[in-house]
Amino acid sequence: MYHLEFEKPIVELEAKILELQTMNEGGGVNIHDEIERIQEKVERIVVQTYSKLSPEQKVQVARHPNRPHFLDYAKRLIQDFTPLAGDRLFGEDEALLGGLGRFRGQSCVVMGQEKGFDTETRIRHNFGMTKPEGYRKAQRLMDMATRFKLPVVTLVDTAGAFPGIEAEERGQSEAIAKSIESCLRATVPVVSVVIGEGGSGGAIAIATADRVFMLEHSIYSVISPEGCASILWRSAEYAKDAARALKLTAQDLKELGVIDTIIEEPMGGAHREPERTIDVVGDYIETALGELSQMDGDTLKMRRRQKYLEMGHKL
Repeated sequence: MYHLEFEKPIVELEAKILELQTMNEGGGVNIHDEIERIQEKVERIVVQTYSKLSPEQKVQVARHPNRPHFLDYAKRLIQDFTPLAGDRLFGEDEALLGGLGRFRGQSCVVMGQEKGFDTETRIRHNFGMTKPEGYRKAQRLMDMATRFKLPVVTLVDTAGAFPGIEAEERGQSEAIAKSIESCLRATVPVVSVVIGEGGSGGAIAIATADRVFMLEHSIYSVISPEGCASILWRSAEYAKDAARALKLTAQDLKELGVIDTIIEEPMGGAHREPERTIDVVGDYIETALGELSQMDGDTLKMRRRQKYLEMGHKL
């Protein structure tokens, strides 16, 4: 497993446990007590480390390659998931995946960014950075959900919209704005969860929802810390300062009223227990959809629009 720099003491102790377990399997001296002692120490360090993560460390955890991705959630939570491709205008964008399926017995539309797991898939999914055709596909899915009265679940995990010149030529900003508008106009429940990175317009394009949840160690910001540092200080070396100033942690955003709920992660982060994390997220989504399904379409639309209008005044 990939390890972060601040996890080094934990990794060293876990390696020691593996070494002792191997020795124990070979017979001879029983070192079970020593293994238990080190395991308890590991658990203490994990608790101490993850209970006081700095904003820049949370950025690292949110980007951890072993965190569960969109396809992991879709595989575990969505039965009969049927991906739908293309925007009917230009082409297909595999950075943003979406389609139809059943979430715990309820038909729904689900979509989200997929970053990929290795070099091949990361290139195929463009590292989760969506192009205009991806956002226009999101609009198509949102319109389809409204037409067939299906709730929408979106899972956000992107560093931001693709910044390349071809994306600008094809109307990146317009596509994002229209995607936000599609979310606001939907007359069905819309629930969004930031599962990793929530980068700028790339995130809010599909996260303008009735309920917005964030995993405990995910981030959500108007720009990446590196991008902010490059603009303000002319150097990415100030990314740590930018991370603190941006107020991008789930705890900051809950206090500011930008999100509704923080979903607690297993101790040590979602990457340590991905299946448990996915199941907990599923429980929050199920509860939210149950509450929202009691409202009619016009009420949902009105409340959603009012929510974001009031958010500007609060900030």
